[in-house]
Amino acid sequence: MKEINTEELAKKVAEAADDKKAENIKVLDMRGVSILADYFIICSGAADTQVRAIINSVEDVLEDEGIYVKNKEGIDEGRWAVLDYADVIVHVFHKDERDHYQLEKLWGDAKEVNWQN
Repeated sequence: MKEINTEELAKKVAEAADDKKAENIKVLDMRGVSILADYFIICSGAADTQVRAIINSVEDVLEDEGIYVKNKEGIDEGRWAVLDYADVIVHVFHKDERDHYQLEKLWGDAKEVNWQN
């Protein structure tokens, strides 16, 4: 397994989510904003099944790199799931939940990272 830095990991997560047609993918640089993680990835799916497909895609892609989730919550409900990769935290919302919680506004001081090549 090659060493991967946290920014590369965050971008790989965004690409894996994009492969499952995740909507409104945001990669936020949390360094200097929060001690929780270096990066947050926030995205959404139109249905519970799409939320679960996005989660599975992220886990599969990272496992292929030898990177395994430390903790995960909310997978079964398909409304708001969190995958914790220590320095990178992935939030996958059902679109209605994302509109309600507005995490991007909560972390408005974080710089958005361009993840697309």
